[in-house]
Amino acid sequence: MTSTPTDLTRTTTMTTAHSTTSAKATSDIPVHGTGAGASVILDHLRLGFDGKVAANVTLGIDPGEVVVFLGPSGCGKSTILRALAGLLTPMGGEATVNGKAITGNDAHCAMVFQEDALFPWRTALKNVQFPLGLRGVRGRESKQAATRYLEQVGLGSYLDHLPSHLSGGMRQRVQLARTLACEPQVMLMDEPFGALDAQTRLDMQQLLISVWEQTQMTILFVTHDVDEALLLADRVVLLTHRPATVADVITIDRPRDPKAQFEESYQLRRQSILEFLGHSPVGAH
Repeated sequence: MTSTPTDLTRTTTMTTAHSTTSAKATSDIPVHGTGAGASVILDHLRLGFDGKVAANVTLGIDPGEVVVFLGPSGCGKSTILRALAGLLTPMGGEATVNGKAITGNDAHCAMVFQEDALFPWRTALKNVQFPLGLRGVRGRESKQAATRYLEQVGLGSYLDHLPSHLSGGMRQRVQLARTLACEPQVMLMDEPFGALDAQTRLDMQQLLISVWEQTQMTILFVTHDVDEALLLADRVVLLTHRPATVADVITIDRPRDPKAQFEESYQLRRQSILEFLGHSPVGAH
């Protein structure tokens, strides 16, 4: 595995992340109202519960960068995202977004959970209108904006459907639209596609790439899927067993290029990560 010496000491003066990608966009509909991504700095960030440390992380993230966290189950990956979302108070250290410390529910960060977390009594349209209302957008403007966001994720024909009448993939699309309606600079994604079937998962990965191409927002993504990490990430952060610390930071040479998986260097990197995660090579005894 490879990493650069400066990966763990980056500052807010870092250059912006790659502005182009090799993957073809899955949607030509422009994303409205979402600003460019923010820098994120984790400076000896200590997180835990009941006095027990779950993570101790130092990491710098560029504006517009896609960073994927990989590590053993229960190591503290999701805990890091929850702290950035303002859902967990650090035990020590600091997390900043664009140089400002996160306090409470940070308006610059929005969370996408594995479970869609939609309001079951609200239609797709009204689910997306909810964060717009919190931002003071109401009436016709709210309906038009929510409609645009749902069209952007391919659900323009399902505005009046309740979550119970939508497939798992569709519900995740509604959740993505609702997150975009928050106009975040940082999107926090906690295994958002983990419960989907293989084909739907691929579709959602391509949709996320399309959204990223249009918004250039910063994305922090937690997954257990090595191939998903290698497809989506500019950098993959490998975390140790709990308490999670940064074991390695891997820079991806051709991020979001699906053809890269057919190259020998990709397979060697994939196998190295699997071994780090505790998976023995095929045929090993």
